[in-house]
Amino acid sequence: MRRAVGALLVIDKRILTTGYNGSPSGLKHCDEVGCWREKLKVPSGERAELCRGLHAEQNAIIQAAFHGVPIKGATLYSTNLPCSICVKMLINAGIEKIIYLEGYPDKLARQLLDESSIEVIKFEEGKK
Repeated sequence: MRRAVGALLVIDKRILTTGYNGSPSGLKHCDEVGCWREKLKVPSGERAELCRGLHAEQNAIIQAAFHGVPIKGATLYSTNLPCSICVKMLINAGIEKIIYLEGYPDKLARQLLDESSIEVIKFEEGKK
């Protein structure tokens, strides 16, 4: 409800998995049942555990596990810089690079990425 996010996990220019933010498969979306975070006035980038939805990065990792697709060494392309929960998952999944379009207000995510070996690149249109 707050933002539309998509993510791709790629190795050697081949898309391995995709993900988008939303409720778990088969469950109602927040726009049908209401958003807990909005009701509690939780700012963007905080208290992600209160959301019934999954982040795009989480869904991309879950799809890899569900279908038995190895993602170690992959690059994540994402609409947004991942949150700290997703960053921890990406580190443990062996993701080597993150290319993102827009920032995300999560200071811990940036700190974790700075400590990790993941290369982080902000995509800028027109640059190669």
